[in-house]
Amino acid sequence: MKMASKCFVTLIVLMGSRFAEANEITFYETFAKFFDMNLESFVPSVSNDFDAEPRVHMEPDLLNTFDVNSTYNSQWRAVDQNERAEIELNLQSSSRKMIVYFMLKHSNKNFAKLEKKLYQVSDPRSESYGKHLSLDDIKELAPIPQKYVETAMNFLKNYGISGEVNHNSDIIEAHVDVKVAEKMFNTNIMLFVNKIYPGMYLYRAYGPYSLPKSVADCVHVIGDLVLLPYIRHDPKISINKEKSIFGRGAWENDCDLPSCTGLVTPGVLKKRYHISEKNPVKGNSMAVAEFQGQYFDHRDIGKFSSACHVNVTVEKETGGDEEKAGMESLLDIEYIKAVAPEIPLNVVYSGQYSLLAWVRGISNQPKPDWVHSVSYGNDENQQISSAYVFAVNVQLMKAGTRGLSILFASGDQGVCGREGCGFIMRRYRPDFPAASPYVTAVGGTDFSTNDIGEEKVWSCTGGGFSNHFPIPEFQKQAVENYKKSASLPRAHLWNATGRGYPDISALGGTKTPYCVVVHGLGVGIAGTSASCPVAAGIFAKLNGIRLSKGKSPLGWLNPFIYQHADAFQDVTIGSNGCSPFVKGFEAISGWDPSSGVGTPDFDKLASIVAALS
Repeated sequence: MKMASKCFVTLIVLMGSRFAEANEITFYETFAKFFDMNLESFVPSVSNDFDAEPRVHMEPDLLNTFDVNSTYNSQWRAVDQNERAEIELNLQSSSRKMIVYFMLKHSNKNFAKLEKKLYQVSDPRSESYGKHLSLDDIKELAPIPQKYVETAMNFLKNYGISGEVNHNSDIIEAHVDVKVAEKMFNTNIMLFVNKIYPGMYLYRAYGPYSLPKSVADCVHVIGDLVLLPYIRHDPKISINKEKSIFGRGAWENDCDLPSCTGLVTPGVLKKRYHISEKNPVKGNSMAVAEFQGQYFDHRDIGKFSSACHVNVTVEKETGGDEEKAGMESLLDIEYIKAVAPEIPLNVVYSGQYSLLAWVRGISNQPKPDWVHSVSYGNDENQQISSAYVFAVNVQLMKAGTRGLSILFASGDQGVCGREGCGFIMRRYRPDFPAASPYVTAVGGTDFSTNDIGEEKVWSCTGGGFSNHFPIPEFQKQAVENYKKSASLPRAHLWNATGRGYPDISALGGTKTPYCVVVHGLGVGIAGTSASCPVAAGIFAKLNGIRLSKGKSPLGWLNPFIYQHADAFQDVTIGSNGCSPFVKGFEAISGWDPSSGVGTPDFDKLASIVAALS
C-alpha cells in the first residue's frame, strides 16, 4: 500500500510538472487546477531562517510619500475584486504573473570607481579616452559579492522560483505569481488597468513592501514591483490624407507622397544638418527601443523607402515583431535610417513598459549595439524612490563605460512635465531618464520661418533642471553661464543646483511635423520622439568615422558634446513653457535648458571626430 501511494504521488508530480511546462504555468498552479483548490494553499512557506528575521521596508521614500493618487499616475486605476476576477478569466496564465528585478547593491566605493572610469574613457582630453571596458572588465571593476547573489537566489528558491542572473551579477529577473509576491514582499498586489488603453493591464504593489533583513542587506530595490509606467500617447499627429492637409514648410517635397508636402522629410534633415552619405563600416550598429504594442509593419517602411528615396531596412529584431503599424516605432525606424541608411538597425522590443527590462537586455549583450535611441520617460517625481533612480543610473553608467551611446527624448510637455506644475504648490517637473547625467537628452525645435534655416525652441520640448542629480562636471561652466545671462523663472519653481537638460536638440516641433508612413498614408508626427532618433542616427554615423580607422566608438557622449559645443547650431529663440501662462526656460546664446548646445552640424562634427585620438 505504501509503495502504491508513493508511485501515485510520483505519477501526479510528474504529470503536474509536464502539464505546467506545457501550459506555461507554475507547478503550484497545476495542483490548484487538478484539485480545485486555492492557489494560496500551495504557496510554499519560507524557510525558518528567513521567516524568523525582522523585515526591512524597502525604498524608504515610499513610507513618507506613498500616495495612491500621485504614485499611480492618472493613466491607471486599480480594479475591484469583481472586475479583477472577470479580467483574469481572459488573461493567459503568463499574464497573471509579475516580472520583477532584484537590483543588487553596489557599494558607494564601487559606484565612485565606476563613475571615475566612465569619465576617463569618455573624456576626449583623457589619456584613457576610448579605452572602453568589456562585460567582464565591468564585472571586475564593480563586483557584486557572491553572498548577495546567493542570498537573493535562496530567497527566491524558498518560494519555488528560479531567478535569472545577468552577466554582471547585479540584476536577477524573477517571474512571480501574484499571491506568491504578496507573501514574499509582505504587500498587497492589485491589478491596474490603463484608462487610455483599456486592454492594458499590470499588477503592482498597492503600498510599501519589505524584505527579510538578510535579503534587504543585499538588495537595493525590487524593480517593477511598485512603479507604474507612464504610457506615452501616440505622438502629436495630423493625418494628411492624400492631397488634403499639408504642413507649413515652403520647401520642395522630396518624397513621392503628396501628403508629405510641407512636412519634414529625409531631404530636409540632410540639408539642415549637413548630412553627407557614408559607406558602411564593419562593426557599426544602432538600435531603437520599442515597448508594448509598438510594433512596425514592413509594408509601411517599404513604402516610405521607395517614396522618400532612402534605404530603410531593419537588420535585426530583438524581442520579436508583429505586422502592426505603431506610430512611435515607425517614426523611430524610418528616421534613424533616413539619416543613417548605411548602418545596421536593431529594433529592441519589450512587451513590458519597463526601463529595467530594457537596460538589462542591453547590458547582457556580448556584442552590443553602439548607439541607442529611446523615446521613453516619466517625470522624476513619478519614479517612486531615489533607490530606483540610483539602480537605473548604475546600469546607464555601465553601458557608457562599455562604449554605448544612449540618447533619450527630453519629453513633450515643457517644464511642467506629465504631472503638470500644480495649482497651489507650483513646481516644474523634470524628466527621467532624460535628466540623468549618464544619458544624452534630446530636445525639440521648430524652424523659425517656413523655410529650411534657423531654428527656435519648440514650446513644448522637455527641459529644465533635475531635482535628483547635482550639476555634473561636464556642464558646470555651461550652466553657470546660463544662470548669469538668462531671464530666469522664479526660484521656487526649479532646482538651481540640479543637472540641466537637454544636452542637444533636433527638429521635432508641431509647426512642421515629420512625414511618416503609417497604414500606407503620410502622417505628420511631431515630438521629441522624432528628434531623438535623428540625433542618434547622426552620432551612429560619427561612430562609423572612428570605427573605419580602427578606433573605438564615441561611447557616453556628454563630455564630448560640451567640449565641442561650437560644432552645433546654436538655438537662441523661444522657450519651453508649453503654455502662455507658464514661463519656461528661454533660449540664449550657448547652452540653455530648452535646446541644449543646439542642433547638430554633421560636417563640423565629422571633422572633429576624425581628429580625435
